[in-house]
Amino acid sequence: MPWKEVSVVSSRQEFVSLALAEGANVSEFCRRFNISQKTGYKWIGRFKREGERGLQDRSRRPHHTPEKVEKEILALRDRHRSWVEFKIRNRLLTLGTSHVPSASTITQILKRHGRIDTKESDKHKPYRRFEYPDPNDLWQMDFKGHFSLLTKGRRCHPLTVLDDHSRYALGLEACGNERRETVKTRLTHIFQRYDLLLCSS
Repeated sequence: MPWKEVSVVSSRQEFVSLALAEGANVSEFCRRFNISQKTGYKWIGRFKREGERGLQDRSRRPHHTPEKVEKEILALRDRHRSWVEFKIRNRLLTLGTSHVPSASTITQILKRHGRIDTKESDKHKPYRRFEYPDPNDLWQMDFKGHFSLLTKGRRCHPLTVLDDHSRYALGLEACGNERRETVKTRLTHIFQRYDLLLCSS
């Protein structure tokens, strides 16, 4: 994360204020500040959630979950017995709760307070949405079956590309087949559209 040495926090503040301006090109500001888009969106996300406090460096030491948050976790679990740790965590974030712990910490809290029967939970695999916290952390792609084109009788294979955080459709490409070179060509087009660097391989 090559921020300038002058003042890391003030650089982050300047970046966020420019990137959040109406019509701003985030990828261009990432390039100007010499940071990756992933890092840029991380700071934008933190600023939106926490304000300027979110731009401070964070300690790498394990955090202690405040008692008030533990009570909220337990109350949610008591009201919604089927909710797993990821659902509880997402709900707390939606409610604007401060100091929301990781999903694994929530699991430990539930176990510690007898809200999870370890033997029973071992029988079931919890449903987990692979939803990343910030845009461009992960893109998902998949072919959605195929259908015949009415005009020429050829098959169309729709390739979809989604941003896993926002669920924004980055691409819906009509492909003639599902071959590697076809997919590579379409992905290259999408990467260029969103100004992402391409791997040489």
